[in-house]
Amino acid sequence: MGFRFLTLIRPFMGIIPEVASPDRKVAFEHKMLWTVITLLIFLVLSQVPLYGIMSSDSSDPLYWMRVILASNRGTLMEFGITPIITSGMIMQLLAGAQIISVDYSLREDRALFSGAQKLFAMLITFGSATVAVMTGQYGDPKSLGAGICLLLIIQLFVAGAIVILLDEMLQKGYGLGSGINLFIATNICEDIVWKSLSPLTINTGKGPEFEGAIIAFFHLLFVRSNKFKAVYEALTRSNLPNLTNLVATVLVFAVVIYLQGFRVEIPIKSARFRGHRAPYPIKLFYTSNMPIMLQSALASNVFMISQLLYRRFPDNLLIKLFGVWEPYQGSSQFFPTSGLAYYLTPPRSFVNTLKDPIHFFFYMAYMMTACAILSRAWLDISGSGPREVSKELRDQQMVIAGYRDTTMYKELKRIIPTAATVGGMIIGLLSISADLLGAIGSGTGILLAVTIIYNYFEAFAKEQAEASGLGVAGM
Repeated sequence: MGFRFLTLIRPFMGIIPEVASPDRKVAFEHKMLWTVITLLIFLVLSQVPLYGIMSSDSSDPLYWMRVILASNRGTLMEFGITPIITSGMIMQLLAGAQIISVDYSLREDRALFSGAQKLFAMLITFGSATVAVMTGQYGDPKSLGAGICLLLIIQLFVAGAIVILLDEMLQKGYGLGSGINLFIATNICEDIVWKSLSPLTINTGKGPEFEGAIIAFFHLLFVRSNKFKAVYEALTRSNLPNLTNLVATVLVFAVVIYLQGFRVEIPIKSARFRGHRAPYPIKLFYTSNMPIMLQSALASNVFMISQLLYRRFPDNLLIKLFGVWEPYQGSSQFFPTSGLAYYLTPPRSFVNTLKDPIHFFFYMAYMMTACAILSRAWLDISGSGPREVSKELRDQQMVIAGYRDTTMYKELKRIIPTAATVGGMIIGLLSISADLLGAIGSGTGILLAVTIIYNYFEAFAKEQAEASGLGVAGM
């Protein structure tokens, strides 16, 4: 039996801020309203700059992680959903490995587990804010002064606490989905929309050009005398987003949505009521977007550690094998040029793939293997494996048609791990394809956005169906 760690959380439950659960079912219209309000608050926090910071052109250590963290450098959303994800994963790992014991059938244990996640998330927020300020991420602490340093920590902590409570509010049924998914999808979609329609002009040596791919297309058609050359430039310009990137993004969206429909439907029947049958769907993407999230988080941590070590010990041979980092094309952002970190990054374009095929094949093997392994491992961590599904069906007194209660687990063990592994490999392959095609954002970002949006669509359809059913019943 695991250590009853959750009892240590009980004294803190009275001081941890909490969103009260709704005392009745929240109407669909109200869920939509609260979801929109949550989204607007997130967007405002993402644009409000931190007061007191000094502008810095240094390389962003969290550059590789911001796509999955819904964060924006130098704003109140500096850490995004990092504390929530970190706290949640740690607690899930501890519970999955039975280092701490949690009985989800007990209401008190569920409340204590949720409170522990929230408490750790707030401690992580405070710790991250303190480290970021005191290590000079926003300027030399001596130059900023104690008052400004304290103010920066307070701003980051309060913004982090707001995000934690917004996520809790949605998860308790006041809105649709969860704050984590909503913020990630919004952050990625905002980037795609901005790079498609940005009105900012940049001088690239050929005269001012619009950053947004669509606006640039019409602008080039208007200002260039040779229209064919203008269309070619709008499709292929390499220094700014182009129409080919936009088409690739739409294509990846369509493919992922198409593959979301692939599933195996297992016929189940009631052990109590004769004739009652229903399909139990096992999706191809059984673990949803978790493989790509875990892989991205793992790789991002490797990049961050490698970059920090290289900047500290640039002449150390072992550090160089871990990764050599140099600024990209005169920018302040560092990218790996050799070492392990280099082979874990996607090729920048199809041309780069032809120039360095070893890099491409290593990256492809790494992505597909990592996503498959992480997807398979997530079954045990999240409690969604065949043993747990078999127990859930047994508790509901349901059995697979044609199978006895004792052999149901064997059939689920044959299907679920296969779906998780194959689905993880396909997600890795789709991410590689998106990066090679030059899709706006990144392969990881687009996959996260599509899977989250698809899940929201399913939740929306389910809510609509329930609302229609209640309406018909009321008549």
